[in-house]
Amino acid sequence: MMTQLFFTGILIAFGLFFILADALKLPTMRAAKAMLGAGKSDKKTTKTLEAWLMSVAVKLSKYIRMDEYKHSRMANVLKAAGISMTPEVYSAYAIAKAGAIMFGVIPCLILLPLLSPVLIILAVLTYFKEIQKADEQLREKREQIEGELPRFVATIEQTLKASRDVLAMIENYKKNAGPAFVRELDVLTADMRSSSYEAALTRFEARLNSPMLSDVVRGLIGVLRGDDSAVYFQMLSHDFKALELQRLKGQAQKIPPKIRVFSFIMLMCFLLTYLAIITVEILNSLGSMF
Repeated sequence: MMTQLFFTGILIAFGLFFILADALKLPTMRAAKAMLGAGKSDKKTTKTLEAWLMSVAVKLSKYIRMDEYKHSRMANVLKAAGISMTPEVYSAYAIAKAGAIMFGVIPCLILLPLLSPVLIILAVLTYFKEIQKADEQLREKREQIEGELPRFVATIEQTLKASRDVLAMIENYKKNAGPAFVRELDVLTADMRSSSYEAALTRFEARLNSPMLSDVVRGLIGVLRGDDSAVYFQMLSHDFKALELQRLKGQAQKIPPKIRVFSFIMLMCFLLTYLAIITVEILNSLGSMF
């Protein structure tokens, strides 16, 4: 009898879901997955849960309102991070994901009330994690690009001795650039071919909002305007090398604490080994005495 009630409840739940999906005009799972995966820069398969959450987020985004400054800032961050969502859909997706976890509080209140505060805290943490994901991705992307700028500036410094063709400099450097920098340079070169060079470089600078990149763009704009930028790039290359050494020193300083933990573990292993040997010898000596 209980088994029949269980399966009846599942069938009723699925029936209600399909009725509500038709009433709310939700897209199918294939359409939702295609929409979610179309704008991804990587080729990871979109999960069914993500597709459901995206469908809910698209419906929920109609009721989200933002002021002009916040909307513009978030749109720029999403574009620079490579996330093809509108600010409203992005915020709605974070709310939908947190709400899905919060929905689990209802059965917990009936079956295991002590677990309810844990789910509430997890929902709040999930919301803040999702809403800050674009900023984190942009920061990682900016750090990767800034790590390549010293080599990029050194290449420009050497190339200026023979040529002042900015587009050719960028095209030649793309062959040896990292993945993140290559994507940005592809956008830059395409923009330079379809519009003015100076405007394309200005948009390139605005996308990443990096002080180091701003210095590089300022020098390239000077080259386009006919300025003698050889000395400028020599000084910039020297400054960037100093910043690179400082960054490497900072990374090196983070390593000793990690090594210290493993050294302590190895020390404890050696001590346990010696204690085990001493204990075995003592037991053997006591056994021979008796």
